[in-house]
Amino acid sequence: MMLALIEAVKRALEFIPNVEMVTLLFILFSIYYGKRVILVSFAFTALETFVWGISTWNVMYLYIWPLLIIIVCLSREHGSYIFYALLSAFYGLFFGALCSIPYFFIGGPVMMFNWWISGIPYDILHCISNFILCLILFKPLSSALAKISRLNKNRIAY
Repeated sequence: MMLALIEAVKRALEFIPNVEMVTLLFILFSIYYGKRVILVSFAFTALETFVWGISTWNVMYLYIWPLLIIIVCLSREHGSYIFYALLSAFYGLFFGALCSIPYFFIGGPVMMFNWWISGIPYDILHCISNFILCLILFKPLSSALAKISRLNKNRIAY
């Protein structure tokens, strides 16, 4: 269900450059379901590869989303929604820097740096949109996930 929700929301917003809720959903899922969400991130990468084909971004997704999930899992005992809004913003701002890592191995530090710098305007938009979406949607989505988690804990297995 997590993968379906992430994919549906990604498709719904893909017409707006660098405005996405994947980051927010991975943050929320990681808060409620912990490190198991890393498996969802790999499934997400596989599904995206099936839809869009193979390119350098496939490698990027294999470490970018698990890194976010690990950060959230390490901070979830002490994080507030403001902390997660800021994390979401910084993740958007430095998304291009994280994505530039494979280019270090492809063309060296100059290619890595040039690739990252050329995308900074998109990273700024990504930062702002992540921050706003997280500020607006974190609490209601967190509340919904809390209810779902309680229901799952109370459910009787047959």
